[in-house]
Amino acid sequence: MSFRNWEKNIRRVTPYVPGEQPHGGRLIKLNTNENPYPPSPGVREVLKAMDPDMLRKYPDPAASALVRALAGCYGLKLEQVFVGVGSDDVLGMAFLTFFNSDLPVLFPDVTYSFYPVWAELFGIPYETCPLDADLAIDPRDYDRANGGVVFPNPNAPTGCQLPLGQVEDILRHNQDVVVIVDEAYIDFGGQSARSLLDRYENLLVVQTFSKSRSMAGMRIGFALGSPELIKAMQDVKYSYNSYTMNLPSILAGEAAVKDEEYFRETVDKIIATRENAKKRLADLGFTFPDSQANFLFIRHREAGAKELYEALRAAQIYVRYFSGPRVKDYLRVTIGTDEEMEELYRFLGRYLSGRV
Repeated sequence: MSFRNWEKNIRRVTPYVPGEQPHGGRLIKLNTNENPYPPSPGVREVLKAMDPDMLRKYPDPAASALVRALAGCYGLKLEQVFVGVGSDDVLGMAFLTFFNSDLPVLFPDVTYSFYPVWAELFGIPYETCPLDADLAIDPRDYDRANGGVVFPNPNAPTGCQLPLGQVEDILRHNQDVVVIVDEAYIDFGGQSARSLLDRYENLLVVQTFSKSRSMAGMRIGFALGSPELIKAMQDVKYSYNSYTMNLPSILAGEAAVKDEEYFRETVDKIIATRENAKKRLADLGFTFPDSQANFLFIRHREAGAKELYEALRAAQIYVRYFSGPRVKDYLRVTIGTDEEMEELYRFLGRYLSGRV
C-alpha cells in the first residue's frame, strides 16, 4: 500500500546478539566475560562522593581527566589516546573512520561477531580469513591486498593469543592500511601491541574497562595510536556525537586507572582461577584451546555443547553457546570466582557421570 512506501528506505541489518543478562535469585553468570570481582575501592569512593548537582551540566566532551590518566599509565602523549562508550563504541568509530576503501577489510572467520555487523551497517566490503585447525590466526592470511585489518588478541571466542612477533608480522605486511588490534582480553595474558606504536603509525590498539577493570556497567573503552589516527577519530566523533561519555564514567575511569595495585591483584586472581579451571575441566573430559583470556572455549568428547548449555541453564548456571558451523560444538565459559567455578565443576561432574 502506498502509505507504507517509507519501508523501502529503512536500513536493514542483521544485528549483533549480546549475551543473555539473567535476573533473579541464586544464579551463576559465566556467559558474558564480566569480571567476577568489584571495581577498585577508588571507584566506589569517587561515585560515593559525587555531587549530584554536577550532573546538570554537560560532561567534558574530551574526557580530559580520563585521557590524562590513560596517557600517564601507558607512557603516551595525550594526542595518542581516544576514549569512548565501551570498546564497541571505539571500534565502531574506528570502522567508520578508517575503513573506506573499495578493497575488503580482513578479519578472522571465528571472531568477535560485531565486526561483520559494523561492516554491513557502514557498507564496508569485508572478507574473513579462516582460523587454522587449532582455531588460531595465521598471519599469512593477511598478506594480501585489503582495505584494512582488524582482529582480537587474544581472539574471542577462542581465547587463542597471537604472539607479539606475529602481530608485528601482520603489521609489517599491511603498512598502507589501518590495522586494529582489539585487546579486550590482553590483560589476562600475552603482550600488548602498545609496544609497537612507535614503529607503526597505522596501528590502532583498542582496549576496554569491561573485563580486567570490572567496569562493564560504566561503558568505558579507549584506543591508543598515532596522533594522526586519534585526530581522525576525534573529527568523526565530533561530527556525530560530541558528548559520548558521561561524567560518572569519566571520574570512575580515572580512579580505576590510578589503582594499579588493585587492578593487578584482581587480574592475577582470575589468571590463577583460569589455570586451575583448565586442569579441572580436562579431568572432566573437556578439550579447549590454551586460552589467555578470562574465559575458556570448551567442548566435551561425548556430551554435545547445546545439550550441556541447556542443562546448565536449567540449573541456573549461564554460559555462552554459539550455533555457527565451526563453533557449534563449543561452549564459552567465563572465569568466575573460585566458589562459582567449584559449583560449575560439581554440576558437570554429576551431569556427565549420569550420562554413562
